[in-house]
Amino acid sequence: MSDNPQRSMNAGRGPIEVPRSRGRVAVIPGDGIGKEVIPEALKVMRAAAGAGGRELFIKEFDWGADRYLRDGTTLPADAPDMFRREFDAILLGALGDPRTPENRHGADILMGLRFKLDLYVNLRPCVLFDRRLTPLNERTEEDIHFVVLRENTEGLYVGMGGFFKKGTADEIAIQEDVNTRKGVERIIRYAFEYARRQGFTRVCMSDKSNALAFGHDLWQRVFAEVQSEYSAIEARHLYIDNLLMQMLRDPSQFQVIVTCNLFGDIASDLGAGLIGGLGLAPSGNIHPGSVSLFEPVHGSAPDLAGKNLANPMGAALASAMLFDSLGWTSEARMIESAVRAAIREGKTTRDLGGSLGTLEMGEWLANRVVKA
Repeated sequence: MSDNPQRSMNAGRGPIEVPRSRGRVAVIPGDGIGKEVIPEALKVMRAAAGAGGRELFIKEFDWGADRYLRDGTTLPADAPDMFRREFDAILLGALGDPRTPENRHGADILMGLRFKLDLYVNLRPCVLFDRRLTPLNERTEEDIHFVVLRENTEGLYVGMGGFFKKGTADEIAIQEDVNTRKGVERIIRYAFEYARRQGFTRVCMSDKSNALAFGHDLWQRVFAEVQSEYSAIEARHLYIDNLLMQMLRDPSQFQVIVTCNLFGDIASDLGAGLIGGLGLAPSGNIHPGSVSLFEPVHGSAPDLAGKNLANPMGAALASAMLFDSLGWTSEARMIESAVRAAIREGKTTRDLGGSLGTLEMGEWLANRVVKA
């Protein structure tokens, strides 16, 4: 695969002049199929690191439903400082287990790391590897290549609100949408900087300021101010309902999309549907210049767990984003090239029309990386 950044899934932290030769990665396999796809991603990571002459140090943490049910552990209080001090990046599997319907451990671990590590950028690449995978007629690989940048630490996901008279006919539930000048400006500025670094020329900001007159008025004003500093980049605004319609009608018009937490969650999942499904969707939770977290976004899928059916490609592509964050661009491209080759040759799991199991898919990708 070409090293052209417009044809890769670069995590977007910017070039690192002297890539480190040794990478320290914390791994949390999680629950369900997370415990199946993450080991396969590690096989691929080790193969790529070895092929590139890199030294990869991996330490696993057993935080998940099993540990939570055994002793109540979710995210230890000292974990964020430990990750900052001892690791360069985190690879996280899916969290969620039917034995813990409230999913407290999953929320504590994922949301806790996002907030406590201040991972304010959620970066979701939407890159079509093969035109046969998209549900859109007559769309090609050139038409679907964009990223969704989601503000990751504010909005409706901060958990502010409460109930009054819960469980009664008069119940009131309040969920508050939090937007700060600092939070909105830094994700919008990141979008323009990301576009400039990657050679993109278009940034689209999406909100619902015609209905959310306070929080999203802030998004409008900040976007107008920041875009004035980037005259070489075309700046565009779409309301979220129109954005989703346009993504389906003509995805080729988008390169960088930036939006709030909730809307970014929705838009990025729609983007995954355009490229072949959540099994191919990686994600970066990023704080530039600090330890960041990378994950597949397909969920723990307990109905598939233990059946050797889960697709590890999303986890492998998340590891490629992780390698990009270390400055290991050649190794990241090796992984992406292996995934592209697997799709092209029909060596895939059943969700993509192939016959390989999770284990066989991981082995195939690792072997292909070595041959690259």
